[in-house]
Amino acid sequence: MKKALVLGAGGFIGGHLVKCLKSEGFWVRGVDLKLHEHAQTKADDFVVGDLRDQKFVRSIFDCRFDEVYQLAADMGGAGYLFTGENDANVMHNSAMINLNVLDASLKCDIKNVFYSSSACIYPTHNQLEPNNPNCAEDSAYPANPDSEYGWEKLFSERLYLSYNRNFDMKCRVGRYHNIFGPNGTWEGGKEKAPAALCRKVAMAKDGDAIEVWGDGLQTRSFLFVDECIEATIRLMRSDVDFPVNIGSDEMISVNDLVKLIASISGKNINIANIAGPEGVRGRNSNNRLITEVLGWAPSQTLRAGMEVTYAWINSQNSQQHNQK
Repeated sequence: MKKALVLGAGGFIGGHLVKCLKSEGFWVRGVDLKLHEHAQTKADDFVVGDLRDQKFVRSIFDCRFDEVYQLAADMGGAGYLFTGENDANVMHNSAMINLNVLDASLKCDIKNVFYSSSACIYPTHNQLEPNNPNCAEDSAYPANPDSEYGWEKLFSERLYLSYNRNFDMKCRVGRYHNIFGPNGTWEGGKEKAPAALCRKVAMAKDGDAIEVWGDGLQTRSFLFVDECIEATIRLMRSDVDFPVNIGSDEMISVNDLVKLIASISGKNINIANIAGPEGVRGRNSNNRLITEVLGWAPSQTLRAGMEVTYAWINSQNSQQHNQK
């Protein structure tokens, strides 16, 4: 039986990845600082511990894993990453995790490691036009990310690729673009835009206005989590030794995303644009390279994924309301 190690298994994407690997017949060990908050883990073995601790990391690499997926990071939505208040922790914590994971993988002669990077590595100056951002993989340099989170991700990309060159490892790097879906953080300040907006609409009454940071004309693309998992596993098992985007190229403004969610909810929702952290003006996954080298592209519309996500968050909100 093949074995997989999923680091960050208590998180949104990690939980879905564990489930998928189990369906393929893998024995899976999940590791995180905490248990999954929104779903019972499917891992055969789940270890709670701090991946910043080198001794702990070495302890979980106690066998030969066929695949290691490194998703663990100190992260959150715009309210967490773009205020500047968490920059030191974001950079220190995530860098320590990646240094420890690579050191342990090398010492255990584990070659196949996937690293989840981010679209946040792309230069701010290429994302000033909401309707014409440039997020092609080769546009990453000259580097100028819009946040310390992006700088740390870019550093770690180079770290993993240097282990490929110097130690004959087979690390794979995927740049995630706004992954969303059920069983993710939807309240508390670390949630991403799709979940936050679904929560606001779910809590609103017909005719209410919900707050949106910025003018709402900033654009993004959003990829449903099941499609992210498919692309991640395909990249892991490929011979692609350079970073590729994993995202959707269906771009939408934040205001239009609110209108989409409102349509799904059946409510008449107004928008109150207020000052707040909003990141770059435009971002959209450029999928030319991943389609060329892996033959992968998203298979469903944004609306289809949002319907599933809104239904889940609406049910979570209703359960929470009924418990009060």
